[in-house]
Amino acid sequence: MAVSIKDLQFYYDKACGHPILDIPQWSVAAGEHVFIQGPSGSEKSTLLNLLAGILTASEGHIDILGQSLGTLPAHRRDRFRARHIGFVFQQFNLIPYLNLLDNILLASYFTGASQDESITVQALQLLQSLGLGTELHRRPASQLSLGQQQRVAIARALINRPQLLIVDEATSALDRENSDDFMTLLMETVIQHSITLIFVSHDQSLARYFSRSVCLHDINTATGDC
Repeated sequence: MAVSIKDLQFYYDKACGHPILDIPQWSVAAGEHVFIQGPSGSEKSTLLNLLAGILTASEGHIDILGQSLGTLPAHRRDRFRARHIGFVFQQFNLIPYLNLLDNILLASYFTGASQDESITVQALQLLQSLGLGTELHRRPASQLSLGQQQRVAIARALINRPQLLIVDEATSALDRENSDDFMTLLMETVIQHSITLIFVSHDQSLARYFSRSVCLHDINTATGDC
């Protein structure tokens, strides 16, 4: 399994008495492309941050690619995430004053791998495959269009050749045409690289791109609001 959850509970404040996430059991097989749908405020992003090891479970177990996240100290979770998990954030989180290439290479730096010429070549190949030509490579991220920023965010998430890609509401600011273009590009990329994909959104129309669709309320039994 790429993802295995058992008896997961997460509290922001245990004093309130109710977890905001309570997932008895849930799993994602290697190579699956899973869509998680839920309205704003349903803790979709919280679940993704737990799967990425950015947050830690209050109770229960999360195994990612055979590794129990709860057994790792913070610095080892960070290294594991850098090496095995790609993350496309809702706001992309590019560093505005860095150019395209440096935004991507920075993600590689955090793995601790040597920064030799092959990493740069790989980054350039990713940019080319995502339709970002050489005339853009030295342009600061702040000078890119929204669509170009999306493509850089995908390239950054893929530079370390992750086995699991997590995407958080990445189409929320796009019109329908740009959203469709983004989803087509994303799905082509994960299929080409045999990557397990977990994608969350409030937009149920995106479910058509996925082999499996899940409503977060169907797996999360929590009733608390704090």
